[in-house]
Amino acid sequence: MRSIAIITARGGSKRIPRKNIRLFRGLPMIAWPIKAALAAMIFDHVLVSTDDVEIAEVARAYGAEVPFLRPAALADDFTHAHKAARHGLEWAIENLSAADPIEAFCHIYPTAPLLSTRTIREGLRLLGGKGVTNVYAAQRVSFPIYQVVERRQDGTLHPLFPPEKFTLRSQDMPTCFIDAGQMYWFRTAHFLKHETRIGPDTAVVEVPQETALDIDTEEDWTFAEKLAALHGREDGEGHGV
Repeated sequence: MRSIAIITARGGSKRIPRKNIRLFRGLPMIAWPIKAALAAMIFDHVLVSTDDVEIAEVARAYGAEVPFLRPAALADDFTHAHKAARHGLEWAIENLSAADPIEAFCHIYPTAPLLSTRTIREGLRLLGGKGVTNVYAAQRVSFPIYQVVERRQDGTLHPLFPPEKFTLRSQDMPTCFIDAGQMYWFRTAHFLKHETRIGPDTAVVEVPQETALDIDTEEDWTFAEKLAALHGREDGEGHGV
């Protein structure tokens, strides 16, 4: 199955300025997912979609291709990353697939320093299964999901689920997963039609909880560095082949 990787990395991050190229354990943050994608040795191309010239230069230095700059309209605070991935995919279809169609692509987030090549490869393996059109990297929810409560503006707490579910024993509750914010595989035709739909044709690569962290704040960053140290990731080592 011919496939490409698209890493979406805009320049205007607000909560952690320039986080996509800030040094993380000795390397620019975006270098980690680039190295994992290249080490997987399953992609015809590893592309980075960015609106930022400096990010483009860093991405190229670590082996990714940056053949275009993303339009500013797809790099603001409100555009979902999958829209940017779609732009990159459509560019690749037009420019890279004349003789050999791109059957699948992997959308990788730039702030996924603990993404392993094993996870990437397993995603492609699952995508090849009968009836599977998309695969998400996800972590298991470790708490009783039906006991989640909502805090409203007046400060009161309200269960999100009906009482009969709220009072179930934890061992009787379903196994649930949450998006790990690392990697998404799609069959190209499915993505162009549905983009991010999750359904019975979606498979999951379960990633360990200690490797899945959404880095949005300085506290997240510090915690992620501690996790990376535990996994032996420094200056490009230990990307989980």
